[in-house]
Amino acid sequence: MMTAITHRTISTNGIQMHIAEAGRGPLVVLCHGWPESWYSWRHQLTALAEAGFHAVAPDQRGYGQTTAPQEIEKYTQLHLVGDIVGLLDALGEETAVIVGHDWGAPVAWNSALLRPDRFPAVVGMSVPYGPRGDVRPTDGMKAIFGDNFFYILYFQEPGKAEAELEADVRVTMRKLLYSASGNLVPTPEMGQPRPKTAKFLDNMVDPAELPPWLSEADLDFFVGEFQRTGFRGGLNWYRNIDRNWELMGAWRNAKVTVPALFITGEKDPVRGFAPEANIRQHVPNLKDLVLVPGAGHWVQQEAPEAVNEALIRFLRSL
Repeated sequence: MMTAITHRTISTNGIQMHIAEAGRGPLVVLCHGWPESWYSWRHQLTALAEAGFHAVAPDQRGYGQTTAPQEIEKYTQLHLVGDIVGLLDALGEETAVIVGHDWGAPVAWNSALLRPDRFPAVVGMSVPYGPRGDVRPTDGMKAIFGDNFFYILYFQEPGKAEAELEADVRVTMRKLLYSASGNLVPTPEMGQPRPKTAKFLDNMVDPAELPPWLSEADLDFFVGEFQRTGFRGGLNWYRNIDRNWELMGAWRNAKVTVPALFITGEKDPVRGFAPEANIRQHVPNLKDLVLVPGAGHWVQQEAPEAVNEALIRFLRSL
C-alpha cells in the first residue's frame, strides 16, 4: 500500500498555510516553485515517507489554500523564509532539511543561509545558489536584454502578466508545463530575441498530447488551483527581486555553508541564464551535483525516480 498524503492548515508568520504531509521521522520540508503547488511534490511525499522521513510540502505564501496577502511587499525572501521557520515551530520541530525547486530553491538556500541552526542541510533544484551581488537585479536584466523581451521584467508590472495568464488557465498551464519540460522539441525561432512588446506565452508550444509524466488529472489539479486563486500571489515573488536585493545587503557575497545537494534537469531552460558552474564556490559543502538526463525544468515531476534516489541518498548521508 502506498503511504497516504494528509492535509491540514497551520498558522505561521501571520498567515494560514496549507500543508500536505506523509510519513514519520526526521522532517523534510519541500518548497515548490512558480506556478506550482504542494502537488508538484506528489511523488516525493510518498517516497520520502516510505524511506522513513516526515515529508511536508506547503502551499507557499500566495498559492493554493495558503493566505495570499494583497500587498506586493509582503512576498520578500525574508517573509518566505519566516513562513518556513514558523512551519517548523507549528510542527514542534527544531530542525529540518529544506528542499526547494525553482522559486522554492531561493527560499531553501536563504533558509540555510539565514537560519543554519534550523536548517542544517539544504537541497536546491533547478536554481543554483548565487549570493547577493553589487548590481540591482532589474538594472542588470535591463543592461543584458535592452529592448528585447525578458519574462522577469515583463512580470514586474502588476496586472499585465495576470491578464495574459488568466485569460485561459488551462492553455497557460499546458503550454508552460510542456514548453519548459525535456519533452519540448525546440525550434530555431525559440532561441531568437523577441521585442519588448512580446508576451510570455507567445513562443510556447501547446502540445497535441500531454507528455508522459503529466496526466490529465495532474493538469486538472494545477488548472483548478490557478482558476481559483489567479496568478497574482506567485507573480508578486518576482516583483520583490529588487526589494530582496536591498534587504539582503548584509549578506553580500555570503556563502551557504551547510551540507548541500543540487539537482537539475539536463534540458532545463533555466540553465541558460542561471548556470550551475559557480555553485561550488558559493556552496563549499556541496556534496553532489546531480544532472538528470533528458529532464527539463519540472525535474521532480519529470524524473521522480532519479530525484527520489538522489534525495534519499543525500538525506541518509547526513
